[in-house]
Amino acid sequence: MRLPSLGRAATLIEMTGLEMTGKGGTEQPAPVMPGMTAPMTAPVRVAILISGRGSNMAALLDAAAAPGYPAQMALVLSNRPDAAGLDHARARGIEALCVDHRPHGRDRAAHEAAIHAALQARGIGLVCLAGYMRLLTPFLVGAWAGRMLNIHPSLLPAFPGLDTHARALAAGCKLHGCTVHLVTDQMDAGPILAQAAVPVLPSDDANALAARVLRQEHLLYPLALRLLAEGRPGRSDAGASLRNPQSFDPSPPLPPPAAGT
Repeated sequence: MRLPSLGRAATLIEMTGLEMTGKGGTEQPAPVMPGMTAPMTAPVRVAILISGRGSNMAALLDAAAAPGYPAQMALVLSNRPDAAGLDHARARGIEALCVDHRPHGRDRAAHEAAIHAALQARGIGLVCLAGYMRLLTPFLVGAWAGRMLNIHPSLLPAFPGLDTHARALAAGCKLHGCTVHLVTDQMDAGPILAQAAVPVLPSDDANALAARVLRQEHLLYPLALRLLAEGRPGRSDAGASLRNPQSFDPSPPLPPPAAGT
């Protein structure tokens, strides 16, 4: 596959097989999510789990407000009662719920059982982690296997965990970015749904790089959720489809060449 030049563009890499064709050039049917007999047609009810302000949550809410978006934001849930994202969700007319972890002490299983019960009671079909800062146990991960997404601020498998922007700078990376993946028992190691890459500039510090990546997170997460809600998850054997969701040009245009050169 011939890849287009990155240039100065922030490049989206969709590991979703948007152009799935067989050997004879015929379009292949969309994959089916675990437990489904056909791709989703009605909007799937989505819960967003947050622990703070939830900027990616806001991007998902904005995307879901567009006509034809295949997911309905039905619940924003936080483990912290003071999470700013809860008030933002309420202002948008979305149910906001706190399932506080503190009354459960160190009993993570009991806390996650309460979260699971809340999700089931509201008919949730997909779960998006958006700045949810609690490590999940195998119980909740297993209960929502194939139906729980996370966004991570690096081009996985590079730089799992914390401090990704500083680590990318320390490693001398020329490209950095973000990844939407399915959640598994291993941290930041689930199947990749989509990635967005941005250039690392010589003048960057961790904050500048983080801000550039965050702009792409707000574009990437709604796209990955849309594809999963439409029943088109996972890496395709047909390869990757590359797109540019937002052009990025940090410098003014070059002047025209002088006459005679």
